[in-house]
Amino acid sequence: MTAHAAGDPQATGTPPPATGAPAPAAPATGGPDTPAYPVGLRLSGRRTVVVGGGQVAQRRLPALVAAGARVTLISPSATPSVEAMAEAGEITWHRRRYQDGDLADTWYALIASSDLAANEAASAEAERTRTWCVRSDDAEAATAWTPATGRSDGVTVAILTGHDPRRSAAVRDAVVEGLRDGSLAAPRHRAAGDGTPRVSLVGGGPGDPDLITVRGRRLLAEADVVIADRLGPRDLLDELPPHVEVIDAAKIPYGRFMAQEAINQALIDHAKQGKAVVRLKGGDPFVFGRGMEEAQALAAEGIPCTIVPGISSTISVPGAAGIPVTHRGVAHEFTVVSGHVAPDDPRSLVDWEALARLRGTLVLLMAVERIAPIAEALVAHGRSPETPVAIIQEGTMATQRRVDATLATVGATAKAENVRPPAVIVIGDVVAVNAGPVVPSTEQPTA
Repeated sequence: MTAHAAGDPQATGTPPPATGAPAPAAPATGGPDTPAYPVGLRLSGRRTVVVGGGQVAQRRLPALVAAGARVTLISPSATPSVEAMAEAGEITWHRRRYQDGDLADTWYALIASSDLAANEAASAEAERTRTWCVRSDDAEAATAWTPATGRSDGVTVAILTGHDPRRSAAVRDAVVEGLRDGSLAAPRHRAAGDGTPRVSLVGGGPGDPDLITVRGRRLLAEADVVIADRLGPRDLLDELPPHVEVIDAAKIPYGRFMAQEAINQALIDHAKQGKAVVRLKGGDPFVFGRGMEEAQALAAEGIPCTIVPGISSTISVPGAAGIPVTHRGVAHEFTVVSGHVAPDDPRSLVDWEALARLRGTLVLLMAVERIAPIAEALVAHGRSPETPVAIIQEGTMATQRRVDATLATVGATAKAENVRPPAVIVIGDVVAVNAGPVVPSTEQPTA
């Protein structure tokens, strides 16, 4: 049995004949090699009985509750988690041992107590009443097995391999992971002629393709069109099916539009053709990513938009270089600042004098070309010239490098080291916190 059953995948049996008088209690007749018949139980609103309130019940009850079953627990005691479910009204708890007749009008039973006699009696009643029954202590005596079950975006995966539950779990994990990261292609198939526009603004993370979110990777696998930034995880584009149209946002012809307006229009045009469109951005769409501008443009055209947050480079890149943006006793806050305009530029919205008074960490994005005047402004407004500074170029990528300096020297150091964007700059005492050797995010630590 598969999908929403509960128990251990060890053995199977056949129920009494569908006609004639009910058969007396008897052991299951199927042999150990008889395959189970996979089926999904729709337990919503139907009585389900669980005998035993221990660890097995604790693991299985949430799925039964999620399936809408009317769960009755029969057990003199229960784990704190199971007791909390009863107190919350999610299940009905009879604090006693199993009694004959407890399975009356029951669709499904999970027998999982530490009382062998009670388990055998409940199993016998289930056989008499033709109630599908899982035995956690003796799968050979059960009429149902629980598969290794996982879920991803509305899909339930249930695996049975007979006498090898570890293999069931391994296969389940591989399938679920493939669905989640997009490596197992299973796109939603829309009805022919369905012209419903679909756009997803996906944060691709700091650059390492392994750091995109599960949902982001799945949406990429379902896309018809991908409009990508140069800072997005480029390696993922090579994994897309041949039919997917990949558009480099930097190469969209602007014509009478400004760059962002042209990108907005490209999203709108492709979406109105009924295509699934993914706007793939570096970091998070709403952290200096103009994601809201794109969402507003789509909303003005009545096009629904899904926002998929991404791992922001403001935190992940320093972390990949061994720098915590906060640390107990060192920094209680961190501030993210755009450095795309200099402090003396009239377009700047940043209060550099106020930032200089802060004792915490400053994280600068898009600031490589203007780090010298930024450092000078911070020192001029009171920040110590000896404040540690780290520049992490191409963070989380194989080409990642870290350049250390102070506010007094960072301008000259960045020039001497030929630092180029993209880079994240961290200013503050956290730069000097030593975490020891850091394994680059592009490498997997060995066992």
